[in-house]
Amino acid sequence: MLDIFLLGTGGMMPLPGRWLSSMLLRHEGALALVDCGEGTQVPMKQAGWGFKAVDYIFFTHCHADHIAGLPGLALTIGNAGKETPLDLYGPPGLRRVAESLLVLCPDLPFDVRVAELPMSGEAAEEATAAGFPLFGSFMFGYMPADHGMPCVSYRFSVRRRGEFFPNRARALNIPVRHWRTLQLGVPVTLEDGREIEPGMVTGPERKGVSVCYCTDSRPTARMPEFFKNTDLLVCEGLYGDDAQQQNAAGKRHMVFGEAARLASEAGAGELWLTHYSPAMPNPHDYIEAATTRFANSICGRDLMAKTLSFREV
Repeated sequence: MLDIFLLGTGGMMPLPGRWLSSMLLRHEGALALVDCGEGTQVPMKQAGWGFKAVDYIFFTHCHADHIAGLPGLALTIGNAGKETPLDLYGPPGLRRVAESLLVLCPDLPFDVRVAELPMSGEAAEEATAAGFPLFGSFMFGYMPADHGMPCVSYRFSVRRRGEFFPNRARALNIPVRHWRTLQLGVPVTLEDGREIEPGMVTGPERKGVSVCYCTDSRPTARMPEFFKNTDLLVCEGLYGDDAQQQNAAGKRHMVFGEAARLASEAGAGELWLTHYSPAMPNPHDYIEAATTRFANSICGRDLMAKTLSFREV
């Protein structure tokens, strides 16, 4: 199960009633934040999920409307009593920007660890194709975006292990006390010396759940494959009107119709639009530009939430 909270939907600057684009994820009690512009801790407070459990912050890129809120949020997290490390992920250049911003809060009660994500080479290809584990069955992957500066799109997934078959375990005379370990995908050594692999008593991995996050980018040829079959695509639409496509392209952004086309090509379950221009006060006026290309398109709004649960297929 994966809980998703769209904290804000604005681009460039926070507005009354519209915070800057950010997404909060919750899995097994841990919190992961995507982007942190000015004032992000305000909608986080409204979400009510707390601050102490924030273990990860993922940055799409280092423009101010996506990272300038880091010092204030770090102080808020520290005041909430966090003592365990906070891990920051993002494209090359993140370390210099993060360290500069955190000069404003030198006495944090936790360590801040920064991981810059390679934009090319074997590690980047692996992240695009398979992703990396964060903890337990929670994983993330990323791919380079097209914004004129180092920028990435993310995929967050919760994997689902194969079904456990008690009849197989009994046939192999495996004591019940070992069943849970095998269900978690960990091999066990029995008292009689036999090595039991999880696959001996479980079926193939089942479909998990995933959410993809893409903002501040032009569409790229690789995006549909990276977003393929995601349950939810959260994607920017700086402008709603197709007539603004050239304007959006000049700024390395998308319009609603382009985001919807990506969702359709990827076979996504649902599209939430976000990162609206301050010049577009009523995004819903343009929703048909998306729904005509992808029916399950929704104008994201601040404080919109959803829970992705495993489904039998």
